[in-house]
Amino acid sequence: MVSPVRRCSRTACGRPAVATLTYVYADSTAVLGPLATHAEPHCYDLCSDHSERLTAPRGWEVVRLAVPPGPARHSGDDLEALADAVREAARTPRAPERADPPARSPETDPMEVARRGHLRVLRSPD
Repeated sequence: MVSPVRRCSRTACGRPAVATLTYVYADSTAVLGPLATHAEPHCYDLCSDHSERLTAPRGWEVVRLAVPPGPARHSGDDLEALADAVREAARTPRAPERADPPARSPETDPMEVARRGHLRVLRSPD
């Protein structure tokens, strides 16, 4: 049976995770923040002891985001933000889609026979 509590990613540490560590290789930055909603394969969950003692490789910067005290609780904020974004997208009028794309002349692309959306039908080179 697997425990629903996420554990620290450090070897031989079984304490509950309270923070998530992510590396941004392009910026040589390690970002330590609140425990992510879902376990990600390229992130590391850390307990409070390991998150406090975290150091980065030489030349790297550590960015520490505020970790709320106490056990992690789920919030409806993310779900509400998603619902608001969906409602906003539904309200935004979209440009009407054209049923038939503009005709192409053989001078423009002699190999193109027809087009549907982003797909093109080309003549055989034979």
